[in-house]
Amino acid sequence: MYILLALAIGITCWTLTEYLLHRFLGHEHQGKNFFKAEHAVHHSKADYFAPAYKKATAALVVSAGLLALLNLALPFMVALAFIVGFVGMYGVYEATHFRYHAANPVPALLFLRKHHFYHHFHNPRKNHGVTTRVWDRVFGTYHPIRETTVRIPRAMSMRWLVEGDELKDRYVGHFKLSGR
Repeated sequence: MYILLALAIGITCWTLTEYLLHRFLGHEHQGKNFFKAEHAVHHSKADYFAPAYKKATAALVVSAGLLALLNLALPFMVALAFIVGFVGMYGVYEATHFRYHAANPVPALLFLRKHHFYHHFHNPRKNHGVTTRVWDRVFGTYHPIRETTVRIPRAMSMRWLVEGDELKDRYVGHFKLSGR
């Protein structure tokens, strides 16, 4: 029972961490930090993601530190379940985020991709969540996009979105290419 609860709390804590890192270190922090430089490049290049070794190193360091800290107050298996949920959801985040930019959308989850692309291409102060919109709603940074056609600059258009130089028909009404 405690192990399942710790797993669920780990998953939830990752989604909050994702939101906080993205919003505060990626956008609101003035000056340099370990996150902002990579994040700025990601926003300026359609297919850029930080190198996997940097992400794996950060995940390993954070996991080990959190496990040691949590194990001071919790039984090892409960602390480990939290870490499995936290790091497992981080893996889901990485795969989801990469897929948003690199692969055809899953039709049922198109609304999350539009949520993310609104952030990228319309207003970087809104819609910070990648795997969930919950924290954007909680912290007042949510912008609804269901009826919005998200404009994507041609220079930033992804292969899954276009055919030749035009938007694929199945994405009309969801996305629109802008610029030359």
